[in-house]
Amino acid sequence: MTFDLTDPIFTDEDKAREHFEALHWPHGPVCPHCGATSEHVTLMAGKTTRPGLYQCNACREPFTVKMGTVMESSHISYRKWAIGFHIMAASKKGMAAHQLHRMLGVTYKTAWFMAHRIREAMRPVDDTPIGGEGKTVEADETYIGGKEGNKHASKRTARGGAVGKEAVLSLVERGGKVRSYHLPEVTAATLKPILVAQVNHASFLMTDEARRYIEIGMQFAGHEAVAHSMGEYVRGEAHTNTVENYYSILKRGIHGCYFHVSQQHLKRYLTEFDFRYNERIALGVSDQQRAAKAIKGAVGRRLTYRQPREAQQATA
Repeated sequence: MTFDLTDPIFTDEDKAREHFEALHWPHGPVCPHCGATSEHVTLMAGKTTRPGLYQCNACREPFTVKMGTVMESSHISYRKWAIGFHIMAASKKGMAAHQLHRMLGVTYKTAWFMAHRIREAMRPVDDTPIGGEGKTVEADETYIGGKEGNKHASKRTARGGAVGKEAVLSLVERGGKVRSYHLPEVTAATLKPILVAQVNHASFLMTDEARRYIEIGMQFAGHEAVAHSMGEYVRGEAHTNTVENYYSILKRGIHGCYFHVSQQHLKRYLTEFDFRYNERIALGVSDQQRAAKAIKGAVGRRLTYRQPREAQQATA
């Protein structure tokens, strides 16, 4: 992870705000209330006016660059948001909320919520199927959760293995991107809709020997499987080593950094690891570019664990 603390966006509040404005508004300020562009927007000035506050001359509403993003209603400074985005984007195996809390000087609760909002900004918007003609996509499942022997006796189940763990399906295009999904269970009925929708049917599909993939594989240009149960891991071009390598990064992050992720939030952690893999250095994306892409992804998204005041009033 590269992290230059001398960069003005991490030390100067005005430079940090201007950094967010340049990424969110490349052609000038845009009103989040009515969509009016820069020619209808005025920067408000005055001794009691906070920096970066704009007035829309079309709808007469004030706004800042935080409004209409995951940072809306946040009292965290722009400098700390810039550091948070950079750390989350550049840390290959993740960044614990406790570490963010210590580094940024905010409460643990604030750091935890901040990290989840950054993960929301990392959520992809492109749902175009991966793969294509002449390309290979590997599919495999894994299970996230602690070992039975490490659990308190009152929480152990009679059976080990995948019991009590959360199932995850990952689709990896060789030399390309990954998409991961939290599954309620691993069956042909839960796997088929995802593979059919998310993988280009002109692709070659590579899986293990699980029978649930036999009928699904017929939907694609070709399907090969390796028999892990017989000690076979590579047969020519047939293997699932790429997706297994991705799982090694995912599990090292969850087990070594986060230690535990809840069922409710597992999908957000998958989004985080997918984002860093999809914007990795091997694809020509630097840490700075990755952080900038995450900041751009914050626009048009909100993440609230309580209803906004407007929604509460509407339902009252």
